[in-house]
Amino acid sequence: MKKFCLIIFAVLLLVPISRLEAGHLEDIAARGTIRIGTTGDYIPMSYLNPATGEYEGIDAELSKIIAESLGVKIEYVPTTWPTLAADCLAGKFDIALCGISRNFAREKVMAMSDAYGEGLFGKTILCRKTDAKKFKSVADLNKPTVRIMINPGGTNEKFARANLPNAKLIVHEDNADIPIQIAEGKADIMITETVEAFSWIKREPRLAAPLTDKPFTKHSCGILMQKGDQEFLNYINFVLAELRMDGTLENLEVKYLGRKPAK
Repeated sequence: MKKFCLIIFAVLLLVPISRLEAGHLEDIAARGTIRIGTTGDYIPMSYLNPATGEYEGIDAELSKIIAESLGVKIEYVPTTWPTLAADCLAGKFDIALCGISRNFAREKVMAMSDAYGEGLFGKTILCRKTDAKKFKSVADLNKPTVRIMINPGGTNEKFARANLPNAKLIVHEDNADIPIQIAEGKADIMITETVEAFSWIKREPRLAAPLTDKPFTKHSCGILMQKGDQEFLNYINFVLAELRMDGTLENLEVKYLGRKPAK
């Protein structure tokens, strides 16, 4: 008997500690909620509508679907672009959805789901409709006379600082307010994503997005989480795969991101 117990103990030593502890799926089930980090400032991904107090956009709908699949409620955890990575690493939420670009820097220290919105995202500009003909390339933006407004902490700021060193960069904390600032002449350009640009020119007639047909970059979005829980990551990817297979994901991308319906 003593020898048998020693064998069991030796086997347990070979099992990763993470497998002996409760994972995110168990924690979520016990809590009855899934904690979802979101900035709530990114139309059409995740936007906290001040009039209703509700989150809107494709990521809000995906959040609901994920929560329903788990049989739990959503507990939104507000975050910001400058603190998103730190909040994720600190375990303040189970997953984050707010139009988060998949990139190597994030994947190195955190986990990201399979992609969605493939072929729909890329860096572009918003400007006033009266200025649309002035801006045809990065060179047209990279001038001291061009005022570019960016939100801090995200890939928009990184792109601007890496590619537009000669322009006047204006950091504005409220990403959702920047298009209005542009329309009112407080700055000339907003660095943004094609999907956000499309949404804003529909909302605000003073704005234009003249370069959406040739974005400066191309990428996709993913759901962000801590590393180390492969079972949880597999589950999130499984949900996305099912939504892709039954056409739900495509319908959401048509509704929110401007994807053309399949013929």
